[in-house]
Amino acid sequence: MAELKAVVALYQDLSKEWGKGAGRNLDKVGTYLEKLKLSLTQLSFLPTRGEDSTIQELNVSRDTLEIGAQYSVAKQDTQAFQRYMAQLQSYYYDYADKLPESAFKWQLLGLNLLCLLSQNRVAEFHTELERIPLEQIQTNVYIRHPVSLEQYIMEGSYNKILHAKGNVPAESFKYFIDILLNTVRDEIASCLEKSYPEIGCADAARMLSLPANQMEQYCKERNWTINNGRLYWQVETDKEDHTVPSLQLAKMAISYAREMEQIV
Repeated sequence: MAELKAVVALYQDLSKEWGKGAGRNLDKVGTYLEKLKLSLTQLSFLPTRGEDSTIQELNVSRDTLEIGAQYSVAKQDTQAFQRYMAQLQSYYYDYADKLPESAFKWQLLGLNLLCLLSQNRVAEFHTELERIPLEQIQTNVYIRHPVSLEQYIMEGSYNKILHAKGNVPAESFKYFIDILLNTVRDEIASCLEKSYPEIGCADAARMLSLPANQMEQYCKERNWTINNGRLYWQVETDKEDHTVPSLQLAKMAISYAREMEQIV
């Protein structure tokens, strides 16, 4: 019991510091988290179903992990966020019938979906989505947001994704939105290179949703040339042609169809 009281007191210090919002000291939060995670190992931290854990132990463990996940986003540490979310899954799903629902559950689950989407881990995205009730997918703003973004990607509606940053359900979503936007922007740039031999800088900036003052740096990253307000890129012609021989395939299909008709 003495160990639990010490852990609760340390968690209260962590919660108080994290609750300061923009005025919080992230270094102090990180120190509290490290101490708490070490102390929680003395309790039933990440317990199995067979262990007899108290509600208070489960609550303080889950709440610590939730602050840790949000702290990781604030520190822009994707790997740490993923580790915290992997641990939180046990509390959100295995102990759903034992613990009262957390106020941050759906926000963090939605953030996890967006994290997977930003890394193009689509299979894992759908695996996690299958664990979420249909009602939450349809009505919960934190879940609907990444689901809508995934639909935009499947449709190729990249312009909708580029404008999604201004309409996020929580400030923490902007970190993974930025990662996703960079991925989508590179896809649009690749399409431009294949569609046009050249294009005006203003038109390219509009399509890429880039401010004019960032266009020059982006062009350097893509090895594009700017000349008289237009963009040019080097077309590589020495690579092996991997295009599909459509005429040849069409002739083969017709030939197979005739042979099948003769067999029938």
